[in-house]
Amino acid sequence: MSATNENGSFTGRVAFVTGAASGIGRATALAFAREGASVVIADLSDDGNHETARMIEDLGGRAVAVRCDVTRTEDVAAALDRTSTVFGRLDFAFNNAGIEQPVAAAAELTEQEWDRVVAINLRSVFLCMKRQIPLMLAHGGGAIVNTSSGAGVVGIAGQAAYAAAKHGVIGLTKSAALDYASSGIRINAVCPGIIGTAMMDRFTGGTAEGRERVISQEPIGRMGTPEEIAAAVTWLCSDAAGFVVGHAMVIDGGQTAGL
Repeated sequence: MSATNENGSFTGRVAFVTGAASGIGRATALAFAREGASVVIADLSDDGNHETARMIEDLGGRAVAVRCDVTRTEDVAAALDRTSTVFGRLDFAFNNAGIEQPVAAAAELTEQEWDRVVAINLRSVFLCMKRQIPLMLAHGGGAIVNTSSGAGVVGIAGQAAYAAAKHGVIGLTKSAALDYASSGIRINAVCPGIIGTAMMDRFTGGTAEGRERVISQEPIGRMGTPEEIAAAVTWLCSDAAGFVVGHAMVIDGGQTAGL
């Protein structure tokens, strides 16, 4: 099934975005709306959810904000039930919710820190896809994009839990893609590098020195923007990417190119 109409617009389609209250999730929700899709905004932040919804409505789009803890089966089920009730279908999903890991050597991580990072960054993607896929199958197919990371393709010192989870997202994406490609559902991943978001501000300590330290890792000499990731996600959901299945698209300014 083609996920878009002939002119590339997503008019009449429905997108579900987790982590949509800010950063990459918000930018992608807005990008879907600009292409004409109705958008379900799923996040723990009520204020952020409603602000993203307001921004979409200001564009003339339609949005529904749903409070959702992506680690809770019942929250995910309720959010996707709401999607089905309000819009009657699901065409696109961007499973993007995630958190950073405090810098710590592997043996210094607590079990609680490990469990939290893996639950939010990996288990949530499984919980979401488990409920998104049947909704898409009911209407002939769709497209799912999962957020991995540059840390999903290389190891990073001090980031054992984060890298393990993000590597896991790629394995999950590729395996699920093979399960459903013949049923009209394309599943891919994006692997952002250093992107200018609130999460990155927390990671760098919000200081000029911290920002310069991470930017020095980027051959392109700058951080990426949430909008650059959003453009990749909407492309992966479009007809233009109709032959792209099980791909992990690295978007990192060259950070991992020489590794």
